[in-house]
Amino acid sequence: MKRLMSTVGTSKQDWLRKRKTGLTGTDCSCIVNMNPYRSAYDVFLDKTTDAIKEEDNEAMRQGRDLEEYVAKRFEEETGFKLRRANAIYYNEEHPVLLADFDRLIVGQKAGVECKTVSPFSADKWKDGRTPTHYILQTLHYLAVSDYDCWYIAALIFGTGFVIRKIERDQELIDHLITIEERFWEHNVLGGNVPEPDGSENYSEMLKSQYFNCKKENKVQLFGVESDLKRRDEIRELIDKLEKEKAVIEQKIQLQLGQADSVYGTAGPYNISWISTVSQRIDTGKLKEEEPEIYEKYLKEVQGKRFTVKKVKVNINAA
Repeated sequence: MKRLMSTVGTSKQDWLRKRKTGLTGTDCSCIVNMNPYRSAYDVFLDKTTDAIKEEDNEAMRQGRDLEEYVAKRFEEETGFKLRRANAIYYNEEHPVLLADFDRLIVGQKAGVECKTVSPFSADKWKDGRTPTHYILQTLHYLAVSDYDCWYIAALIFGTGFVIRKIERDQELIDHLITIEERFWEHNVLGGNVPEPDGSENYSEMLKSQYFNCKKENKVQLFGVESDLKRRDEIRELIDKLEKEKAVIEQKIQLQLGQADSVYGTAGPYNISWISTVSQRIDTGKLKEEEPEIYEKYLKEVQGKRFTVKKVKVNINAA
């Protein structure tokens, strides 16, 4: 493991720019489509463009502000002494693997990843469980550092404090290294967009890239009939689940209505059914009575509509 750059006094822009030169611990789970917040395409887009995206929100700020608290709690619970890494590191044999470590344990070949967790996600930590994307993040750190183990210290707001120890699994680490290096060589350096991942960003990319396809072309598609059959099954299942969901909501709404109340409780759930009134412009009437004003504020929105229609086959046709 070698130091790529010091983060002491480094601006966030420079830090983010340097992270574009390789794959980090948070990228790892995205590449294998095990991250609930980002996809492989998001990583591809980040590494293949010059844009520096400074994402921030209240949850991220609390995570930064409380990192020191989580580290102190870990020291109290374990008796270990921690130190800041203050650098971006890389693996000498696999230089595309980068890492920012929250803390390293003094006198041990081990580190700590500090997390803050919403109480709504507390169930993901029950019975010794650990979210998969966090495990993959620490395995990436073990790949970069060649350390023996890594700890995840998680503060679950208002609920508790948990520590998970992730032991070194060389077979799994080697597999992750292979996946990450292949992604970097084939996708990032090769300019090959990753396979579809279901993300909104991927859909927007497809719409933008293929917006001007020729309408007069009709092509024979190969290898997708089984996918389309599965799509039909999924739509039927969604319709069934949506109806089941509506029935549940109607039962609750009926109870609220009969009790002449807009608020209710049931165990850990708080329910509300509040009447709302909204005002909208009658665009049809506006177009008819004030066509000039309608045209003045008309905005063109471009998009691509995807439809699938199943053609009925006439079995009596000769």
